[in-house]
This record gives sequence, C-alpha cells and structure tokens, in this order.
Amino acid sequence: MRIIPAIDIIEGKCVRLTKGDYSTKKIYNENPLEIAKAFEASGIQYLHVVDLDGAKAKHIVNYKVLEEIATKTNLKIDFGGGLKSDEDLHIAFNSGANQVTGGSIAVKNPEVFNKWITKYGPDKIILGADCNNEKIAINGWQEESELDVIPFIKNYQAKGIDYVICTDIAKDGMLEGPSFELYTRILSDVDNVKLIASGGISTFNELPKLKEMGCEGVIIGKAIYENKISLKQLETLI
Repeated sequence: MRIIPAIDIIEGKCVRLTKGDYSTKKIYNENPLEIAKAFEASGIQYLHVVDLDGAKAKHIVNYKVLEEIATKTNLKIDFGGGLKSDEDLHIAFNSGANQVTGGSIAVKNPEVFNKWITKYGPDKIILGADCNNEKIAINGWQEESELDVIPFIKNYQAKGIDYVICTDIAKDGMLEGPSFELYTRILSDVDNVKLIASGGISTFNELPKLKEMGCEGVIIGKAIYENKISLKQLETLI
C-alpha cells in the first residue's frame, strides 16, 4: 500500500480544512516545499497536492507551487483541485504532476473527463469520488450531487479508470478514523479497483488495517501535521 501524504494549498501556503469547510482553514507552513522535502527525506515517494483555491475558482491556481515541488524534489505528485479544462490539465502536467485527479468534472462534464481518460490513459487520470452520505460532492465539496458513490465508480471503471481516491467528507480532518465500512463495500462491489483511502486517518494502527482490506494507497493529512502519526512511523511501511 502506497503512503501518500497530502499538501493542501491556499494562497501558496500549506493548510488543512475540516470537512472541506474553508472557514476552518489552519495554516501549517508558509512554504509547502519545506514540507515536501521533509517527506522526501523520510523516504516518502508519493505526494497528493490539492489546489483549494483552484477548487473554488474552478480553474487551476497554485500551479507554481506544484512546479516548485516537482522541480526541487523527486516525489511523484498527484494533483487535483479546479481542473476543469484541457488547458488546466495541460498546465498541471507541464508543471510536473505525474497524475491528476478529476472529481467535479467527472460529474459536470463527463465528455471532457472521458476524453482525458482516453488521451492520457488510466495511469495518469485518477477519479476523485469524494462523498457525503455516499453522495458524490463537487466544487471543492461545496455542493452535493445526486450520484451514489459506488455506481459512480463503476461507471467510470467501465470507461477505463483504474485509480480512485475516495474521501468520506464527514470524516475529513476529524481525526476520528477513516470510513472502513464504506471502503469495505467499495472493494467488495467494484472488482480490481485501485482504491486510495482518504479522510479521517488518525492513528498509525489504522494503516495496516486499510492495507489488509486491499486499499492500493492511503492519503494522510492532518494526522501528520498534528503529530498523531510521525514520519518515523511511516518509514516502517515504506
């Protein structure tokens, strides 16, 4: 199972939110590159970068931060937040993203998202299946759609998607544990999905459980920043 720390960006700074609520913003570092370098120094190979300004603005905003991390570390970065057009995608890949995550666009503009899957392939395009009460949420989690998470994933798997990041928004930033039940159901209902668990990770002991369940990766954010899980502990899983 891949260990994937998260860096969420607002105004170029490393922040965390609770349940996606922008009013709960807490700044952890003015310089995301410092954080990324600390991850790399601990043996971390992967990084999840979210452009929260982009998610709100509905177009890529913080690509310069992505570019700086990509050029000054060897981390393999998946990037999401506000990717709505071919131009956004072009900027993200040009700025050094290894993979990009599409969530809102997969709901609102499936034709474009399907085109991305065909053009770039399943190794480059991740489906963002973030949900609240199992309904897919969009636009930086500010809106809830009518789409149920498991059929949503199955639909895109039929179109060629392999990787899926699923965040249970009710768990995100709460440090109360991930959505084990939801992930168990996804993994049993959707064959061969590369499921990346996200949201709610609070202790190191949750990680082996997610691995045992069959998660391909796990995104860890606030638990690292609040020292609930140390980089030393993560080294044992890398």
